[in-house]
Amino acid sequence: MGLLKVGRRVPDFAVKDGEGNTVRLGNYVGQKVVLYFYPKDNTPGCTTEACDFNALHSKFRKAGATVLGVSRDSSKSHHTFAEKFGLEFKLLADVDHGLAESLGVWQKKMLYGHSHMGIVRTTFLIDEKGQVQRVWEKVKVHGHARSVLAAVRGEPEPKIKKKAKKKKAKKKKATKKKGKKKATKKKATKKKATKKKAKKKAKKKATKKAKKKKATKKRRR
Repeated sequence: MGLLKVGRRVPDFAVKDGEGNTVRLGNYVGQKVVLYFYPKDNTPGCTTEACDFNALHSKFRKAGATVLGVSRDSSKSHHTFAEKFGLEFKLLADVDHGLAESLGVWQKKMLYGHSHMGIVRTTFLIDEKGQVQRVWEKVKVHGHARSVLAAVRGEPEPKIKKKAKKKKAKKKKATKKKGKKKATKKKATKKKATKKKAKKKAKKKATKKAKKKKATKKRRR
């Protein structure tokens, strides 16, 4: 099934949340719903996305929207995940991926050269009548929650600053340089110590040899 497009009605669903309670789309008639699909609890990208939505949760509520996260994880996993990060919104356990399939986000994915079926990170903004108002496909986590909030409020798309890759690369280079410098210094110190040790050993050997020569000379007399 293809991805549910803007203007289409979202099929009603009944899915358990992290507390084991059944959540239905019909419960939210008259208000906007942000339904975001993510691959897995406790993974870096999904954790960042959840925490970003959570940080703006009160603003979503004020704008009249309910945030719901969806993945294939169990209710127990969702409960642990939500408690760990203090999430204030519900996470739905789409264990049999029925909801993901009905909205078209259950798709073929590639991982290390192998294909498999899974949830593609997607967000739907559903209006008060239960219709798709906007869709974000193959979501990039950075700044996404802010973009969704702007759409809920009817505001222009916010300018999201790109991650400072250059700064990161510069820092990495500096760390590498520092590490190299440290290693060179360590190597030089080790070399100096080895040289000193060898010199001391040679001196000791020479002294021993001189003493032995002196003793031999004395015996001959």
